[in-house]
Amino acid sequence: MIQRPVLFFLFALCLAGCVTPEPELVKLAKPQVLPLQLNDHFQIRKMTQFYNESNYSPPTVNDAVMFERSYINYGAISQLQFDALRGNYSSFYWRTSQRENVTVRYEYYQSILGNHPQAMERYYPNAFGSYESTFNVIGDEYLEFGRVVAWRILLIVDRKIVAFRQSFLWK
Repeated sequence: MIQRPVLFFLFALCLAGCVTPEPELVKLAKPQVLPLQLNDHFQIRKMTQFYNESNYSPPTVNDAVMFERSYINYGAISQLQFDALRGNYSSFYWRTSQRENVTVRYEYYQSILGNHPQAMERYYPNAFGSYESTFNVIGDEYLEFGRVVAWRILLIVDRKIVAFRQSFLWK
């Protein structure tokens, strides 16, 4: 019979093998317009957003909101460090039931730039199952161009949009 510590070690080793780093973030100078070909094998399940701005944040007693604020600002001591963490934090949870090379594109408009869209992408080769993609507009980009006022998330396979979700203000 295998001892408990050995079982625990094997279990922890198996879990450690499941963790994969998030793909590299690529910023696009000008997002391309792609054809829409929706596919039920790809779904955007959930999204979370957090706006980290000390001037905007109303006082709260909600433990979840207070934890999110302290989690994002953890380690910042000087005003310069806090400014580098200010901005919009977005996480998108999506899944695919078909093994494909998937590109996740986050397109957004910022308040000062007006009708000039910005975009970021993450590439997931041979994707299958559930994923979380995070996109943050923080630091100098946020301080110079302002808050994200509208956004759209796209799942792209073979240069075709197979799933998307957008904010109500998207043009």
